[in-house]
Amino acid sequence: MDTINKKHSSFKISNIIIGVVFTLFFISISVIIILNARPLYYNSIDHLQLEKVSGLDRETIIENYDALIDYCSPFYKGELSFPSLDSSESGTSHFVETKVIFVSFYYIAAITGILLLFIILHKKKQHDTSYLRTSAITIIVLPAIVGIATALNFEKTFLLFHKLVFRNDDWLFDPSTDPIINLLPEEYFMYCAIGIVSLVLLGSLILFLIDFCIRKRRSKASDFNI
Repeated sequence: MDTINKKHSSFKISNIIIGVVFTLFFISISVIIILNARPLYYNSIDHLQLEKVSGLDRETIIENYDALIDYCSPFYKGELSFPSLDSSESGTSHFVETKVIFVSFYYIAAITGILLLFIILHKKKQHDTSYLRTSAITIIVLPAIVGIATALNFEKTFLLFHKLVFRNDDWLFDPSTDPIINLLPEEYFMYCAIGIVSLVLLGSLILFLIDFCIRKRRSKASDFNI
């Protein structure tokens, strides 16, 4: 009896571990998608009144924003250079750190994606899909925490995130030396956070639906055999 319970417990823990891998995969993919979803930013320019705040026209705003996003890509080689904006040494240093973080998401997505491929193939051979529901539930946890924190006080959550992720205060931009900060208001990052959480939850929903369909198909097959 104890042996059975240990196996059952181990089995549950293994499913939670798979759920963590799924969580890392969906978070990484979501960050990559939102980072490259330039229309999200373009459509926010008028709403956030960035032309008025920055004193730049729409075309110039987009041009400088695109330069930053291009730089953050793992496929971009070279230093950051804004077409028409100045950048201080500390500001440039911050974006170097930012790029390292963004590039790490590409690596995490690739590694977890490969791991999940092997896991899914292995589980398929065993005709075991129990990990789907556990993973779907596990995935919800982190987005739920971020979502609640964002809803309660995004400004404090945003501040805490920077203090935890970055090793210095280079992210505290001075608009007079780093005018790019005028193009990146907190509200825009809130939109990004909402987008990332939404995509991660979508990933959870997909796993729930796959699990539901499989269980329903098996139930029908079982009823038919009876």
